[in-house]
Amino acid sequence: MIAVDSSTLIAFIQGDGGADVQLLEGSIDSNELALPPVVLVEVLSDARLPSKHFALIQAIPLLAIRDGYWVRAAQSRAKLLARKLRARLPDTLIAQSCMDYDISLIARNGDFHHFAKHCGLKLA
Repeated sequence: MIAVDSSTLIAFIQGDGGADVQLLEGSIDSNELALPPVVLVEVLSDARLPSKHFALIQAIPLLAIRDGYWVRAAQSRAKLLARKLRARLPDTLIAQSCMDYDISLIARNGDFHHFAKHCGLKLA
């Protein structure tokens, strides 16, 4: 199983290319893709999202929030903020979802590198 960030999912929807989009397409084809709940909210919040993409995104399994998730997310974020590193709340929640399931994240957003280096996030 592998997860995807909004940055890559939006690039896919817009028809952009890239190694991350190719990895996403392969994960969709092999039914190995899962969505952190925050990604679902971010992408489905776009009122202009084509209905075919709306249906595709709703069909992707969600990573359920596990007990202690919110505290672990706060601890991960605090660890980065203490180092004066960028740790936006949505990115923190996405990273924590992936770390809780020990799965890699497909993302083009470079802010996730901090979570990989200091918190144990696996990047695809």
